Order: sequence, then C-alpha cells, then structure tokens
Amino acid sequence: MRNPLDGERAPGRDLVEAGGLVAGSMSSAAAGLLFEPGKTAVRLDERLAGCLREAATAAADLPLSWERARAGAALAFTAELAVTRGHQGRTVRRDDFLRPGTGSRSPAERLVEAVVQAARTTTEDRRVRHLGYLVAEVAVSPDIDPALAVRALQLAESCSWRQLVFLAAVGRRDRVPLPMASLEDEPRAWTSWGAREDVFDLQRAGLLDPPPAVVRPGGAARPKLRPADLRLTRRGVLVHRLLALDFVREDDVTEAIAELDLPAD
Repeated sequence: MRNPLDGERAPGRDLVEAGGLVAGSMSSAAAGLLFEPGKTAVRLDERLAGCLREAATAAADLPLSWERARAGAALAFTAELAVTRGHQGRTVRRDDFLRPGTGSRSPAERLVEAVVQAARTTTEDRRVRHLGYLVAEVAVSPDIDPALAVRALQLAESCSWRQLVFLAAVGRRDRVPLPMASLEDEPRAWTSWGAREDVFDLQRAGLLDPPPAVVRPGGAARPKLRPADLRLTRRGVLVHRLLALDFVREDDVTEAIAELDLPAD
C-alpha cells in the first residue's frame, strides 16, 4: 500500500469516498481521517485505522459501483463509531484483537474482511451502517472474543433489515412503549402478514422471547402475543449491542411497527 502521507493518492481512498452513495458526505470525512490523519482534528487509533486502510486497499479494485459504495461505506461507518466511542471514553482494546499472529492476520483484519464481504453482497443499504458499527463496537469491547463477534455477524446476516429494526424497537422499549394489541389476529394485507412473520421468525431463531407457543391437540388456546410482551434474548442482546441498533432511526422503527397493522390500543 502507498504511504498515505507521501503525496500520492492511496488506492483505497477512492473506495471509502465511493461510500458516499450510501453514507453521504461522512464518507469523505472518514477517508480523510484514514488516509490523511495529520490533516484532521479528529483522531482514530492508528492500529484500527491501519486495519481499515488495508481493507480499503484490498477492495479498491471492486468493479461494481454499488458493491464499491457499500464496502466503502461500511469502513467509513466503522471509523465514525470508533471516533464516537473514543469521545465517550471507550478506547480501542489493547489485547490481541488488533495484533497479527506469526505469519497470520489479526482477528480484527479477518472480521473487517467478513464485514466488507457482507456489506458488498447485501441489497438493503441501511444494513451497511450497522455492519460497519459491528467492527467498531467489537474494537472497543474486550469482553467480546473474535469467535463471538463472528457469531454476531452471522446472526445479523440471517436477519432482514426490518427484523433488525424490530430488534431495535424491542431494545428501546423503556423509551418508546410497544403496542399492546395482539399479533395473533390474521391480517388481510400481505405487508402486515409479512411483518408479523418477521417477528415470529425472530422468535424461532431465539432472538426474541417468548419462544413460539406450541399448540397441543385438544389443549388450551395459544396465548395472545403482543409486541409489548417481547424481550430480547441473550442472543438478541448480542446482535442489538454489537450492531449498535440504538442508532436505528426513529422513523424506521415507526414504519416497521406500522407495518404490523395492529388495532389501536
């Protein structure tokens, strides 16, 4: 990789700036932070910045515009949240996460590669922000080992964007109460049916409690399930925390809840 300070344009910078299609003008700021750190007032841990530069360089030759944009945006979002966490006093971990082994890459490098790949292949651009956030969150969380970080990424990849929004909604229940109406009534509209299936699939995947009720022949009727009764499981908490789903925009949560088409309380 060219030295970002030697006067030549580093090959990965264009990739990060291409993330503007997904991340907006923040991508340009992140590119400057990564490739011209001496020219910005903001600082990012150099070990993490180097890891992100290497990933940008490796992906610099991606030929498809939207794949480039999503890859670049994921790296930009990682830098953004890492700076935010630093301002909050959560510094980048000092263990082996960012330290390469003998003849091998660091766990951070492998995780960034997996996240960039996930970002490239998604068709739901709003997911990219939170995929990038996963790297930043793991980078400041010494209690999260590399294998657990990969598990969280795999769980996140198994969820649609709307399902991630539902996890965000349940996770912020203390601030924004969820509807009390029952989910069990069969909706007429396909959109509402699909939204409720998303919730039930989160239960089946063990991301939301209570688990799906089992109806036994001749047994009691299945209890009514209301969004207000839902809780994140530990698996759900992992996804919510590492993807920083607290940052899901309020209008996205409002839209997802509306798509359940529940009667007014």
